[in-house]
Amino acid sequence: MKIVKKIGSMLCALGFVGAAQAENITVIHAGQLLDEPGKPPKEAHSIIIRDGLIDQVLPTASFSEQSLGVADGDILEIHNLEDKFVLPGLIDGHVHLTSELNPQGRLQTVQMSDADRAMMGALHAKRTLMAGFTTVRDVGAGTGDAIFALRDATANGWVSGPRIFASGATISVTGGHGDGTQGYRDDIAHMFKASGNSGTCDGVESCRRAVREQVRRGADHIKLTATGGVLSNTAAGTEVQFFEDELKAIMDTAHSMGRKVTAHAHGKNGIDAALEAGVDSIEHGTYLDPESVRLFRRSGAYLVPTLLAGQTVVEIAESPNSFLTPPQRKKSLQVGPQMIEMARTAHDGGVKIAFGTDSGVSRHGDNAREFELLVKAGMTPAEAVYSATVAGADNLGMSDSLGTLRPGKLGDLIAVDGNPLQDISVLLDVEFVMKEGVLYKE
Repeated sequence: MKIVKKIGSMLCALGFVGAAQAENITVIHAGQLLDEPGKPPKEAHSIIIRDGLIDQVLPTASFSEQSLGVADGDILEIHNLEDKFVLPGLIDGHVHLTSELNPQGRLQTVQMSDADRAMMGALHAKRTLMAGFTTVRDVGAGTGDAIFALRDATANGWVSGPRIFASGATISVTGGHGDGTQGYRDDIAHMFKASGNSGTCDGVESCRRAVREQVRRGADHIKLTATGGVLSNTAAGTEVQFFEDELKAIMDTAHSMGRKVTAHAHGKNGIDAALEAGVDSIEHGTYLDPESVRLFRRSGAYLVPTLLAGQTVVEIAESPNSFLTPPQRKKSLQVGPQMIEMARTAHDGGVKIAFGTDSGVSRHGDNAREFELLVKAGMTPAEAVYSATVAGADNLGMSDSLGTLRPGKLGDLIAVDGNPLQDISVLLDVEFVMKEGVLYKE
């Protein structure tokens, strides 16, 4: 149940009187509240949000409207979720909002404009938000500006979607995973690179320039492909593709400009090389081994396992109507089945794990399926929730604003019918979504 009150006269409510002091105040009464994942939930607690930021968390029994100090012109919303389990908005650390794997994907690369990509991204963004993910990290969206436009549109409230941290173009070697020109005619490939926004680089100076170019374009972080990948249309394997000096140039340049770096990496040598070079997180990590685990722990880097992507590519590759090219199909059947045990090895070894799905390979809006796979890989439901809240915020460098429901942080929260710490599958059906105190789903 929602109660909305506009306090004061009609002129006050319209903002003509006392506009400078007017506040939007939101109150959530939660039956169970997981305000700090990693700790036990609280019974019958309330959250007070003022102008998008959490102001108080207190027992519902001690709440009173009079204590809010509501003034003329303020708008007060009260949401009764006393039969629900409330927790922080979820964070997906690996998505590709402006695309989704489909039989026409390669054709769409040359058919769709940046504007088309932005419109498609808006659809995917809304589906993601409705699934309970109030923040995402987009890790590579071609060479155009669609993802930056979508990021800014969601921030301005023009489009309903999660908060987006975007990398722009992926830093890749020529012909490597992330160079999206494989299999196209040379003139078409040249057209892709002629925009000047390509992240393709070869050699130390070129790689420094590619990183700086993404920062100039507005990248919030830097994504590189340290190894080959599954869905690149080339039989180049899944091992290391950058040289050591190139990797170090990428890390040093990004860090000097205040950007974190994450590396797509499947093969062990590529994983270890990226960790040695100072990467902040590894995406996928398929063939990590005990030595890799030691490097993770020594560096403090996060692993983002993307188990749902592994399951998805196997399902597509095994389909009699598979639309994958021969190199893609072969790599899917090699890599996908390894990923659950990889996550188990990392978890058992004490590697820090942040939630990420690679949605865009899997369907946008199905992000919560990753939770069940993480639990299958040995995480407890509580650990899986932690990976998508506290750990997800830390991986983004946003622990001061996201991940928990504490005073001073952004008012991002969701509610479900059931306790996800006992049954992780309840997160597949999020019933209530709020971002910065704005209600998007109830």
